[in-house]
Amino acid sequence: MSREILPWRKIESHKIADCKVFSLERNRALMPTGEANRAFDFYVLHPSHWCNVIPITDDGRVVFIEQYRHGIEKITLEIPGGAVDPEDPSSQHAAARELFEETGYVADELTFIGRNHPNPALQSNFCDTFIARGAQQICEPTFYGAEDIKIRLVEMDEVPHLIASGAITHALVLVAFYFKQIHDLKIGTPKV
Repeated sequence: MSREILPWRKIESHKIADCKVFSLERNRALMPTGEANRAFDFYVLHPSHWCNVIPITDDGRVVFIEQYRHGIEKITLEIPGGAVDPEDPSSQHAAARELFEETGYVADELTFIGRNHPNPALQSNFCDTFIARGAQQICEPTFYGAEDIKIRLVEMDEVPHLIASGAITHALVLVAFYFKQIHDLKIGTPKV
């Protein structure tokens, strides 16, 4: 039996918390049937939109970063990325900014390769992914606030092994390399 899935109708919304990197909202929504007794509460995080970038040097190495992540209380191996700030004119601009801030690297061109929703059940934001070919370091990075990052150059053919071994576990990094694979196979770029 096939039926159409319809959007729910939000009937109430209350901001519960406003934290530095996200706000939390409680929404009450009606199921598409419209029955009053079919309303439920849902909690939604509203972080900024995000971006990340796969920087590739002319000799084919990927610029990774290592940093401590408080959510899992471990050091992770990731690609540069972060929040799209309100003053950023685009996620591409934010990706170039994050690349430079976290690594001191720049690239002549950033190519958009995909957008994902990190956790649409709980979060309202998206993460745009870019490739930066010809990445080159023009200065040492200067860290602000709570950032403490180490740069690690990795041969491109080593990346699948790092993923398979569990050395790379950050979901947005895994998605970024999946987008890169689709891009390299010329299957297309996911539509925004």
